[in-house]
Amino acid sequence: MTETTIFLADEPASVQSAESALLSGSEPLASSRLDAPAPRKVFLKTYGCQMNVYDSERMQDALARDGYEPVDSEAEADLVLLNTCHIREKAAEKVYSALGRLRDLKKKKAAEGKVMTIGVAGCVAQAEGGEILRRAPAVDLVIGPQTYHRLPEALARVKQGERVLQTDYALEDKFDHLPAPRPAVTRARGVTAFLTVQEGCDKFCTFCVVPYTRGSEVSRPLARIVSEAERLAAAGVRELTLLGQNVNAWHGLDESGVELGLGDLLRRLAEVPGIARLRYTTSHPRDMDDSLISAHRDLPALMPYLHLPIQSGSDRILKAMNRRHKAADYVALVARIRSVRADLALSGDFIVGFPGETEEDFQATLDLVTAVGYAQAFSFKYSTRPGTPGADLPDQVDEAVKAERLERLQALLLQQQQAFAQGCIGRTIDLLLEKPGRMPGQLIGRSPWLQSVNVDAKGAEIGDIVRVRITGAGPNSLFADMLD
Repeated sequence: MTETTIFLADEPASVQSAESALLSGSEPLASSRLDAPAPRKVFLKTYGCQMNVYDSERMQDALARDGYEPVDSEAEADLVLLNTCHIREKAAEKVYSALGRLRDLKKKKAAEGKVMTIGVAGCVAQAEGGEILRRAPAVDLVIGPQTYHRLPEALARVKQGERVLQTDYALEDKFDHLPAPRPAVTRARGVTAFLTVQEGCDKFCTFCVVPYTRGSEVSRPLARIVSEAERLAAAGVRELTLLGQNVNAWHGLDESGVELGLGDLLRRLAEVPGIARLRYTTSHPRDMDDSLISAHRDLPALMPYLHLPIQSGSDRILKAMNRRHKAADYVALVARIRSVRADLALSGDFIVGFPGETEEDFQATLDLVTAVGYAQAFSFKYSTRPGTPGADLPDQVDEAVKAERLERLQALLLQQQQAFAQGCIGRTIDLLLEKPGRMPGQLIGRSPWLQSVNVDAKGAEIGDIVRVRITGAGPNSLFADMLD
């Protein structure tokens, strides 16, 4: 998984009131500026998946209401929040390492007469909340992913001298209790946005902690998702990526009480004015129904890119993982989707060295990768997660064997990724321009297949969708010329 640092991008209430006064044509009184309390400063670091990025943005919205503004480093902050990932052991270890550094910084600030609050949020907080408070006395606040809408309330308790552990599964819908960001904040985040539509997992794969950290599968109501999409579009967002631990398990009711699935939701969102592109992640093969597959055929806005994890090509290992499908089922499903969208690019997840995996099992994974063909993929060594059934299985694979197998798998996946990129040369595509490039006049966008594309885009602006021809492929991006 990737690690991303997110800085809170909002303004304290005193700045907002001054802005409102200027917009109304009046000058704020000098005394009101002088009497305004100093803004509180926050540094927020995000580990892990896209859903954690979305959660960090929503935490930032909650904190902005309390007057927190961003800073660029932990040393400047009154509040440091780590939004954590628990999917692998290494991710959790990073959190404890960071807490050690923050403990020393907190002591240094205390010696200078300053107060710094340390909080841990996210999935490590949910899974190991009590252990965090025991191992890291400098931590003031632990808050899980289902209760971060209570963050301002929890910080108020910290200010009264409490060490707060908030990891229960809230009965209220957290999304109903989170303030919407101002349009300027949404615009500052870019022309693409994440939108969580589903949380939790009922699949209980034996290697995975998600059902224990995120809870059971819950779908957000249709009307609230559409309303958030309309708000994002009104602020200039052109592309939405729908998020969920099992996003294609989303279900809801329309205005007439008719049951809907993710394909129906995508059709509704494609009608939102301003939204030109749609994506979704992460999918489970067992939840790819006919309606969703036909959406790939029928919706031009739905990009031809699908992240569809399988984890292993061995039926024996898939059964041990409790995936409840066979390799042949997955291959047939991919063929069905490609039959309705020929230019579909596939991404996947793979775990090597699951307990009991033999060389024959691993070869089955290599064979599946060769047969399917991936434009991108994520591959990892199996990591024992306490509390999961996989942790208690016999025949744990030696770390050296895992490493050697991972190296072979990644070499094959890299070969496929490079071949896919080379195959894009000469194609003409529509490109959504997202940010400035390194060179004057250069802008960067994402291809329909989620690749970074550099283009000399004089006369175009961020947010435009332009017609380009791919002219080259580098190790991590494509290059293109803009067409008239």
